[in-house]
Amino acid sequence: MTNPAGPPSTDGGSDERQRLKLLAVTACPTGIAHTYMAAEKLAQAAASRGIDMKVETQGSIGAENVLDDNDVSSADGIIIAADKDVDLSRFVGKRVLTVGVAEGIHHPERLIERVRSAPLHRTGGAPAATAPADGGKQRSTVYKALMNGVSYMIPFVVVGGLLIAVSLALGGDATAKGYVIPEGTFWADVNQIGVIGFQLMIPILSGYIAYAIADRPALVPGMIGGWIANTGALYDSKAGAGFIGAIVTGFLAGYLVLWIKKVKVPKFVQPIMPIIVIPIVAATALGLFFIYVIGKPISWVFEHLTDWLSGMTGTSAILLGTILGLMIAFDMGGPVNKTAFLFGTGLIATGNQTVMGMCAAAIPVMPLGQGLATLIRKRLYTEQERETGLAALFMGCFGISEGAIPFAAARPAQVIPANMLGGAVAGAIAGVAGVEDAVPHGGPIVAVLGAVSGVPMFFVAVVIGMVVTALTTVALVDISERRRKGAAPVAGAGAAGPVAPVPVGVGAGATAAGAAGAVAAQRVVSASSAPTAEAAPAGTREAADTDADADGRAEGVPSVEANADAAEVLSGHLTRQTVKLDLASHDKEAAIREMAELLARSGKVADVEELVATALRREEQGTTGLGEEIAIPHAKTDAVTAPVVGFARSAEGIEWGALDGTKARLVFMISVPEAAAGDEHLRILALLSRKLMDPGFRERLLAAPDERAVLGVLGEIR
Repeated sequence: MTNPAGPPSTDGGSDERQRLKLLAVTACPTGIAHTYMAAEKLAQAAASRGIDMKVETQGSIGAENVLDDNDVSSADGIIIAADKDVDLSRFVGKRVLTVGVAEGIHHPERLIERVRSAPLHRTGGAPAATAPADGGKQRSTVYKALMNGVSYMIPFVVVGGLLIAVSLALGGDATAKGYVIPEGTFWADVNQIGVIGFQLMIPILSGYIAYAIADRPALVPGMIGGWIANTGALYDSKAGAGFIGAIVTGFLAGYLVLWIKKVKVPKFVQPIMPIIVIPIVAATALGLFFIYVIGKPISWVFEHLTDWLSGMTGTSAILLGTILGLMIAFDMGGPVNKTAFLFGTGLIATGNQTVMGMCAAAIPVMPLGQGLATLIRKRLYTEQERETGLAALFMGCFGISEGAIPFAAARPAQVIPANMLGGAVAGAIAGVAGVEDAVPHGGPIVAVLGAVSGVPMFFVAVVIGMVVTALTTVALVDISERRRKGAAPVAGAGAAGPVAPVPVGVGAGATAAGAAGAVAAQRVVSASSAPTAEAAPAGTREAADTDADADGRAEGVPSVEANADAAEVLSGHLTRQTVKLDLASHDKEAAIREMAELLARSGKVADVEELVATALRREEQGTTGLGEEIAIPHAKTDAVTAPVVGFARSAEGIEWGALDGTKARLVFMISVPEAAAGDEHLRILALLSRKLMDPGFRERLLAAPDERAVLGVLGEIR
């Protein structure tokens, strides 16, 4: 088929197809199996059509097979099959088709046809061609931009917060001015480093939201806008706009830069547009707009909220505590939070310490509640979010409410209401109980160090507020996820937590929840359709499953054990001991247990039950059923003493929640110790994912009559 919108033909359709050269980039938020599956499928589809294709994979172990300038200059089109942001600036002037990674797996032929008529990618702009409604559903630009900013912000929150917490714990003193670290001390310097981390997190959030929308030209305006938003003195406010202001400036900067890019300029100006003109114009316009237009209302809100609170000092303690708790929890360092905090601080000098007691009880509730939520409902969170949750728990103990900002920025509609409800409950309880705080600081640390009176009720208020926040968050996030998944027309997709843009260690199934698509039209014909050794007598299989089965083989094959042991399959992690011809299990949980027991034959499993539990927790995050009758459950746990891989077949197939609806007949299980969970874990997954996209390889695996033959087929993996 010759597409009239493709490269012009000079010698005929057949020759044109021979000369066609395409490029592709595949990536998913976790950078594991789906990245390589899409790459392999695209390469196979191109090869079957006589088309040259080079595919760059952006996985967790880094970019591989990177496209260079020569590749791009000679390419007729580029396919971007990704569920994460990919830098498109190097593809300016080329036909670019952007779809979800699931489209690359299920419809590679269709993408190859469509890219030949895709629009040309303009300078810094987004490609006009996107995934169709019937497959490869992508997250919205707003969601992806927000998550991009949050992923870059998280390290600054964690590093800054932990340094501040440690310096306060080891070098701080409770004084009338608050929890203070003496000037000139070592811990004062550590504290300042942490403060710098906190100062940078807001511009980073804003800058990388803008970057995700409009690429590099938007980075500087976004960061400058975020810094301005967080610096209240620039617009006569006692507090900056915090993370909410950063989200606003990030989106304003991104879309402002996109608009400026559409302005027609002379050719001699075009080279300096992205590095000089656009950043200067956008940063200046956004900065002045925030200072003179957005900043003034923020200052007005700050001033009038203070006056309003001053008029409530004689009202009901439960009402005042509720209002202060709501305000403290709303924006965590923003103008509303600062208004309540400074109001309580100001009353300490007058002898009224109860208002600060209400604030002190509400301050730690947000990070403690969000941290607790990641522990009680792990499947709703990515591994990166769970790690951030542990850091948030630590920060909450030291009254650092900013520990909850990554969660609020990622899911504002769910997290902010939950925070406010928990903060209100904590503030109200502290108000009713008459809790007092003599220093302008909050969290359990002030109670431990003796700055709080009514300590038992203070902790009651904090704990109840924390639990309310956690349970409300879990409920709202769960409802949101169910609604989102319910809208996807894919039955059997695995449940996956929300996506972390610098997704880290979630696993192969994380994209299943975000991808919606029709099942691939062509299904691989499995070897079960023909008579094979699957019908071998049960006694033969049982003998093959024992460690001593080499001696029970036919007399003419005395060296099977030696040959099998000598075979290097996946660097020796998969051996004859960890191969099984026929799984007895009929459901996923039982199959995982059977696979764990299979791995135990290697002598590398110290605790089978813990291995099973870890693998099942991984399944809760998102199915490891990859489609094409394949499942690769995996676990990072110290229940194993060394990396080990097992393989088994299922004659009937096991329901694994794969995106294409197929049951798993080829099951691999990978387990590595925590200390070896990095590149080795990902390398094994990448090798398997690539090779398993070869239909002939899968057929040979299904047809292999015994363990020796299975190992021979698996030895093809390189």
